[in-house]
Amino acid sequence: QVQLVESGGGSVQAGGSLRLSCIASGLTFNRFCIAWFRQPPGKEREGIAVISGAGTTTYADSVKGRFTLSKDNAKSTLYLQMNNLKPEDTAMYFCAARMSTSDYCSIGFWNNYYGWGQGTQVTVST
Repeated sequence: QVQLVESGGGSVQAGGSLRLSCIASGLTFNRFCIAWFRQPPGKEREGIAVISGAGTTTYADSVKGRFTLSKDNAKSTLYLQMNNLKPEDTAMYFCAARMSTSDYCSIGFWNNYYGWGQGTQVTVST
């Protein structure tokens, strides 16, 4: 059973940084696209970054240049380094996976992914 658990959220001021972690189990890390999604209160879930089994990353325009996705295959852990945070980054952040052997992953729709955790809250104040 694929399961992912997020951690690392918190409250920061605008311009600050946070690093989120996502620990995966029940999957072969290099055979999945693993993505971060976020959901602000009252809004739809938005895909913001994805990493392929080969380590290729893709970012949404809203976070490109500020967020960096990386992974440690040996630890089955995905990291999202978030710099220059803005109030509009405030949301619950989730990671999820979908099987793919491609070297490239597009973010796609959230309902193509599975293994959702409880999420970790990120709050950015002015």
